[in-house]
Amino acid sequence: MSGKRDYYEVLGVAKGATAQEIKKAYRKLAMKYHPDRNPDDKEAEEKFKEVNEAYEVLSDDEKRKMYDQFGHDGVNGQGGFGGQGGFGGFGGGGFSGGFGGFEDIFGDIFGGGFGGFGGGGSARRGPQRGADIRQSVRITFEEAAKGVKKKIKVTRNDECDNCHGTGCKPGTSKKTCPNCHGTGSIRSVQKTPFGNIATNRTCPTCGGTGEIIDTPCNVCGGKGSVRKTKTIEVDIPAGIDDGQMIKLAGQGEFGEPGAPRGNLYIVVEVAPHPVFKRDGYDIYLEIPITFVQAALGDEIEVPTLDGKVKYSIPEGTQSGTVFRLKEKGIKRMRGNSKGDQYVKVSVEVPKKLNERQKEILREFAGECGSGNHEKKKTFSEKIENFFGKKK
Repeated sequence: MSGKRDYYEVLGVAKGATAQEIKKAYRKLAMKYHPDRNPDDKEAEEKFKEVNEAYEVLSDDEKRKMYDQFGHDGVNGQGGFGGQGGFGGFGGGGFSGGFGGFEDIFGDIFGGGFGGFGGGGSARRGPQRGADIRQSVRITFEEAAKGVKKKIKVTRNDECDNCHGTGCKPGTSKKTCPNCHGTGSIRSVQKTPFGNIATNRTCPTCGGTGEIIDTPCNVCGGKGSVRKTKTIEVDIPAGIDDGQMIKLAGQGEFGEPGAPRGNLYIVVEVAPHPVFKRDGYDIYLEIPITFVQAALGDEIEVPTLDGKVKYSIPEGTQSGTVFRLKEKGIKRMRGNSKGDQYVKVSVEVPKKLNERQKEILREFAGECGSGNHEKKKTFSEKIENFFGKKK
């Protein structure tokens, strides 16, 4: 009887697993136990061998069918590890049972091929785009409402004027990297019990560019860029709100030669207003009025973003009443319309009265009685009814 573990158990899949499920499980385990990732680890090496043996059988329709019927004995001598197939280079046949074979899988995992596949392509890195910059600008409430142009100073990497971004001393140029010969990657082959395994890694000499600078620019030191402070004018649109962002394309950090600049993102900070409060595109304002103005009505001056306007409040206005001034709010960023302004009146009760004023108010209260105080009357009736029910 074979002492080997069940192949499905080795890969951690059910017996009825699909081809894709088996492939996915294999990729995960092969990456985990690969010799490159576990140098001098005998246990990981054995696990890697076991995982590959299981996949070699379950990835082949015919071998899997035989294994399902007869177990390990059904695949001995059928091109498995005990037979003529083995690991004499993964490029041999017998691994293509509907999965694309080991070349597909290890090419995805390690970026290079195995011995016999002519592994991995070039890893040369292209020119890198410049980094983005994020900067804030503080504006007033009115500037946010109406729009404004602001000049800001941005310190960023700009093209070196001496070498024009090449990084090379004027009159010289970059050369092909002698370590990777311009490919940007180094290919190494490692001998394992399962054959030769080839991997591609980024060239440490050129950083993957495939080129080196022998004589760097004496101004930028070969970077191709230098730090500069530049003044940029930002057009802040009317209606912008606190925390919103403006994108200035191509105004970020300098990119490598042949690559675009990054972007500049301006975060707008709006200072609070001493009187107005904003909600979306609407403005809210609270105005105190006297008891007499509330009782008799009056024409009051209301401040708006466009200046003061006259507004007539009717007699008998209650404290907390809100009036709407249409189209006196903030201009919408999309379109020409504006929000509204909402004015809340607050009746201010005088705190210090002389005897004459008090006498007049007592006479007034006597003349009014309770007929002009509907809320008070209604409240008193509710209280009386409430306590009356409890008797």
